[in-house]
Amino acid sequence: MAVPRPPSALVAARLPEAGPGARIAVAGLVLVRQRPGTAKGVVFLTLEDETGVVNVVVWRKVFERFRRAVIAARLLRVTGRVERQAGVTHIVADEIEDISHLLDRLADPALSRAISVPPGRAEAPGGQGPRP
Repeated sequence: MAVPRPPSALVAARLPEAGPGARIAVAGLVLVRQRPGTAKGVVFLTLEDETGVVNVVVWRKVFERFRRAVIAARLLRVTGRVERQAGVTHIVADEIEDISHLLDRLADPALSRAISVPPGRAEAPGGQGPRP
């Protein structure tokens, strides 16, 4: 089954469908922001949507570029690559967008379709374009 390509967001429950290295977007409420002193500037985010949670890794350079969104946003859309290590799936962020302004419209069915769409075309791992 194909997964939506950015900017459409993949819901957390469908994350296992995305292959390692696939470029996807996820969106959700920011539950946790962690910046351990031992992580050399890496920030870890936990986002929640209506289907579950998504772990996001934000490397230092990406954090510096999207600092305001990472620190202040309540609702984020994150685009990045899927990684799986030791049974844990996470998204390594490339782009981060503060979409907190959409919180008041979450009950709007049109908005739900704009943020999370049904299956569509998927990008192959490594950015090789759409999968058939």
